[in-house]
Amino acid sequence: MKPASDPLAPVVLVDTDEAIARDVAAVGRISAVPTLLKIICQNTGMGFAAVARVTDGTWTACAVEDTIHFGLKPGGQLKVETTLCKESRAARLPVVIDHASTDPVYFNHHTPRLYNIESYISVPIVHTNGEYFGNLCAIDPRPAAVSDPRIVAMFTAFADLIARQLENEDRQERTESALQSERATAELREQFIAVLGHDLRNPLSSVGAAAELLIRRQTEPDLVKLGTRLKSSTRRMSGLIDDVLDFARVRLGSGMGLVMREADFLAPGLKDVIDEVRAANPTLDIRDELSINGVVRCDQGRIQQVLSNLLGNAVAHGAQDVPIVVRAAVAGDRLVLSVSNGGAPISPDDLPKIFQPYWRPENSKPGGGLGLGLYICTEIVAAHGGTLEVTSSVAGGTCFVATLPVA
Repeated sequence: MKPASDPLAPVVLVDTDEAIARDVAAVGRISAVPTLLKIICQNTGMGFAAVARVTDGTWTACAVEDTIHFGLKPGGQLKVETTLCKESRAARLPVVIDHASTDPVYFNHHTPRLYNIESYISVPIVHTNGEYFGNLCAIDPRPAAVSDPRIVAMFTAFADLIARQLENEDRQERTESALQSERATAELREQFIAVLGHDLRNPLSSVGAAAELLIRRQTEPDLVKLGTRLKSSTRRMSGLIDDVLDFARVRLGSGMGLVMREADFLAPGLKDVIDEVRAANPTLDIRDELSINGVVRCDQGRIQQVLSNLLGNAVAHGAQDVPIVVRAAVAGDRLVLSVSNGGAPISPDDLPKIFQPYWRPENSKPGGGLGLGLYICTEIVAAHGGTLEVTSSVAGGTCFVATLPVA
């Protein structure tokens, strides 16, 4: 890579080993890419799909779905002049072939003959500043109806999603490398995550819409299963974005927004959160003891968010064979909401840190979150004028208790 004039614009591709390895790794960090490639193969019937980094001199596979044993792995390369991606790059247009041996344009082309393929589609992956990254492509030795406008539209949407995600990766890397001090790091990070949260909304909505379409394919159980899994991942990503944006609002001065209302149905609202976590974790024993009568003045959605985050924490760190217990009751003018779980207690050294943003214990599982959930809980509770406390011991387990004025 070489620096761009705009420090937040995607950089121009160059063909050094370091730059190629960096881009392969960047695509590998986009968790949605393997699912997108599976969706492509499922919807087209083709056996090989890939995200390729393409320049005038190189063709490099960055991510691969291969059920026909084509043999390429991430990092593997083809001679760019033997591929149709080079032609797609030159024209900046998709190349689509349903049946190469009978196609009036490509029946005698060297690429289908060299790789023994009949169906082929390649769609450009282009950054918003016009820089060309590569192609989203698929091949198969059998004919396939890939010229269907819906298939081409799906490829185009997925290619756009990948380009936006790569831009976010690139912005984050170069923004962080530009920071000169701890204070500058904090300020720029907070501005960046606010932008990142907004930029992810549109592509995430596209992925969610694709998931809904797959779930409707009731006659194809594999697609329904894939769509359900994709929808779950989308919901989790949406939750992470919400956490990031809440954090940004608090740190940038606008504070934790509350919509205070007279909540007549707080207990059923909390029960909905508990039932959702139960459904997602059917092997866990999650119990509830809710005693909330009458009207409670609060932001019900935010209280549900507190419970959801506390339950998520209990699921992630609690013992699998010890019940998780949720208690909620109104005592006088106070709402007391608690979540307790068994398992190894929180270290005394860690207890003062657990409400800090981005902090996670050393034994946390990879991919467990951003470390913002408990911090956001404290901000929501504080915005209500309440407190959030935690106790943890071998004998009593771990218990988070939120106490809020509700009168």
